[in-house]
Amino acid sequence: MITSTSIDIEGHTFTAVTVCLPKTTLLTVSNDNGYIMCGALDVGLLNTQLQDRKIIAGRAVGVKTIEQLLQAPMESITLEAERLGIHVGMTGEQALLKMA
Repeated sequence: MITSTSIDIEGHTFTAVTVCLPKTTLLTVSNDNGYIMCGALDVGLLNTQLQDRKIIAGRAVGVKTIEQLLQAPMESITLEAERLGIHVGMTGEQALLKMA
């Protein structure tokens, strides 16, 4: 099952997507500039093989719901996210606000 909802963070609209798969759930929250995601995100791949795409993204681990993703600290971020002022340890919500 896939669910998609709009969420508002301090007046900025983001899209939250939950994909329920066997034995795991994929979670993302995004806007036109970037996204945060659960542990399934391969930040290393984005920073190396897809570096030319300049993807702004962050990863949180150990989350099972969108609310947890918003509150969890970023465990890793892309180089482009870092250039935008996002850093490891920042909550998902704080990272998204930098992308707004």
